[in-house]
Amino acid sequence: MVSPNLAGYQAYQKNKYETASPHRLTLMLYNGAIQFAGKAKQAIVDKNIAETNTYVQKTQDIIYELISSLNTKEGGEVASNLKSLYFYIIDRLVEANIKKLTTPLDEVIGILQEIKAAWEEIGKRGTLGI
Repeated sequence: MVSPNLAGYQAYQKNKYETASPHRLTLMLYNGAIQFAGKAKQAIVDKNIAETNTYVQKTQDIIYELISSLNTKEGGEVASNLKSLYFYIIDRLVEANIKKLTTPLDEVIGILQEIKAAWEEIGKRGTLGI
């Protein structure tokens, strides 16, 4: 039996994602990718191969979601550049996972933090069709 508090929390969490704006959802994706890449890095440090793989794959899943959300028709060069950057991130994640290196994850986290900061700035100024 699920406790009433847990059920209420789960309903709140579900509603948070269902009612978020596309801009807010994108920020959530960046936050999740940064968080999972950080956990993958820690798993490498801890020499936990299974967790490394799990967290790298979760990060990749988010990056693929970001790729699929790009509007290359309206976003033009910005969307195209983001797509290239996302594929570069995927390459770095694969390298980190195969070689069990933290350096590529540091780079991925840095790139994602920069994109996230730019995305937050876009949110303050208005919208961009990407």
